[in-house]
Amino acid sequence: MKTSIVGYPRVGTLRELKYASEKYFKNAITAESLEQTAKAIRHTHWSVQQTSGLDLITSNDFSFYDNTLDTAFLLNVVPERYRALNLSPLDTYFAAAKGYQGEHGDVKALAMKKWFNTNYHYMVPEIDDSLEIKLVGTKPFDEFIEAKDQGLVTKPVVVGAFTFLKLTRFTGVKKALDFADAVAKAYTEILMKFNALGAEWVQFDEPYLVHDLTDEDIMLFEALYSKILGSKVAVKVLLQTYFGDVRDCYDTITKLDFDGIGLDFVEGKQSLSLVKKYGFPVGKTLFAGIVNGKNIWRNHYIKTLEIIDELQKHCDNIILNTSCSLLHVPYTLDNETKLDDKYKKHFSFAEEKLTELSELKSIIGSANPANEEEYIRNASLFAERRDCSNEAVQKKVAALTDENFTRLPAFAQRETIQKKIFNLPLLPTTTIGSFPQTADVKANRSSFKKGEISEAQYKEFNKKKISECVKLQEQLGLDILVHGEFERNDMVEYFGECLDGYLFTEKAWVQSYGTRCVKPPVVWGDISRRNPITVEWSVYAQNLTQKPMKGMLTGPVTILNWSFPREDISLKECAFQIGLAIHEEVLDLEANGIRIIQIDEAALREKLPLRKSDWKSEYLDWAIPAFRMVHSGVKPETQIHTHMCYSEFGDIIKDIDDMDADVITFEASRSDLTILAALKECNFKTEVGPGVYDIHSPRIPSVEEIKTALHKMLASIPASKLWVNPDCGLKTRGNAETVPSLEHLVQAAKEIRNENS
Repeated sequence: MKTSIVGYPRVGTLRELKYASEKYFKNAITAESLEQTAKAIRHTHWSVQQTSGLDLITSNDFSFYDNTLDTAFLLNVVPERYRALNLSPLDTYFAAAKGYQGEHGDVKALAMKKWFNTNYHYMVPEIDDSLEIKLVGTKPFDEFIEAKDQGLVTKPVVVGAFTFLKLTRFTGVKKALDFADAVAKAYTEILMKFNALGAEWVQFDEPYLVHDLTDEDIMLFEALYSKILGSKVAVKVLLQTYFGDVRDCYDTITKLDFDGIGLDFVEGKQSLSLVKKYGFPVGKTLFAGIVNGKNIWRNHYIKTLEIIDELQKHCDNIILNTSCSLLHVPYTLDNETKLDDKYKKHFSFAEEKLTELSELKSIIGSANPANEEEYIRNASLFAERRDCSNEAVQKKVAALTDENFTRLPAFAQRETIQKKIFNLPLLPTTTIGSFPQTADVKANRSSFKKGEISEAQYKEFNKKKISECVKLQEQLGLDILVHGEFERNDMVEYFGECLDGYLFTEKAWVQSYGTRCVKPPVVWGDISRRNPITVEWSVYAQNLTQKPMKGMLTGPVTILNWSFPREDISLKECAFQIGLAIHEEVLDLEANGIRIIQIDEAALREKLPLRKSDWKSEYLDWAIPAFRMVHSGVKPETQIHTHMCYSEFGDIIKDIDDMDADVITFEASRSDLTILAALKECNFKTEVGPGVYDIHSPRIPSVEEIKTALHKMLASIPASKLWVNPDCGLKTRGNAETVPSLEHLVQAAKEIRNENS
């Protein structure tokens, strides 16, 4: 039995690609130097996979920014506004990813959305009616040859034709089916090129197949692959799915001429039953996704072997595989020097998952699996009882009643009260929370963690930064201020560090998008709050100004979704535990005079099941109440805000309204304010602030650009309910971009107010 993975992390064990890319953006290194860093990372990754004994090593899973964007450039799917900049191919690519503002022009970046149910973000390809889809790029072939020069015949990975079209935004009259023939021709050429280069397998990733599919979707899939697979080449084609099961199209995909089919047996609730009920075609290879590519807990070999035993009754040829790409987990436990072995032995990062595949292969190949050392060691680990329970927390969760999820009085009455108290101008201006995390801010935090400065010195520096931030906001003329969050490394990790039940890593970085990496904390046990977390900073900031100061918190669903969760209790129970802890913080902020409290739920949509039939029962029925629990019991005079990041919200907009916040701010700028139609259609009651400019791009929006966005918003949102704000926090930006952008934001709001006065 052979082994394979869907894909591997790509930013480098110590984020080498991130740092090299950021230097390139600042013109501190050349394109050649950046490529040398990328090449070194690729070679290291291939060597690690080879050393682990992995049978099918991947290539083209590397990317400078995003694989979907890579595929768009491979297929000539590059909007004219980027071509017209007349930049180098690499800089054109980065312009589409990040936007561009300079001597060659001024363009926004492509839209960015969540990659299915993960915290990774992909760039949305964009096709207009005049665009000609054709194979023009060479990246997958170049990297295959590069690996071959290293002595490895790899398994190239390409975003599949169907998923690519389903994720693409069509800006004209034409739709996906109109481009199907051209896409099929391009993918046929991809296969022919790999065949000529000597590839044995080519992997087409088709995760969109785990969605609810319409008859039209299945027809499109068949139309594409009946042509692509008709090329009659020797190279084997793997259809790889992940993040769920393929219940809507199992019969279709097994009848098509794929040589291998990759199924997810971790998140795919019906994957095993589909194989048992319908069988698996003779002569095809099943790539069985049995090692979790999204969580960091050790694989339970006994349970995995039970799945393999069942599969072997129906499949002639099985290759052990990860459930999805290892992009979603950190690189290696070897970097964790401070985490005690009593914890580390329970975890498995990307390199350790390669070892798990190797051990499972060895155990399965043994005449007496139960006598194998790896089997015995794994069984012993799972027989241990982890010290992770807190009876008091469990009792609090069990005692929750409907009152804990209901805020009184009702929204309309609160809105009237708050408008009188705050007396804000029309179109009030604010930011989402964080201000730039400059080098001195990071150095101060690092020095404190290393014990190089005292806590008093650390706090004094942060208070100085808060004072500067408050003064800046007053000078800018913002209506609702924030303290800047200079004490926070990350909006989830920071809160996790202040809660019991969490564990933390040193270098367990995971790519979120482009050069942005996060270090998710680990939910080890039951969660509770030790002490107030944010009160000191918020109260200090409020005392510096007469304007309202927002208390800034992260909501329970986002804290959970951006952590590595436990697998021994339900997500619902864990969310309620976190919710109770944040509820205590909300009440403390209110008791200390903070009148506006923002509870960010940036990742609300992230764990939403991909199938609509599961939305309520498996997620929304606890995720929305978890948020409501956090602000239940506050006074009607206290205004509750929340914020949501890059996602599609239109289809759950009524559920978002049911969160019963007073103000909700959305990411909207990169999606061209498409959320406005949904807000208008459902008569959204909550006051709302769709982001007027994209903070993930270094561009500085003009006053006219922001005014145009506001006019568009006012066509769907009453002026009395509209707030003006960027689309996310400003921590990743520099002061040179932040200050003029906010100046333009405030100026635009004032000019629109004058128009409406």
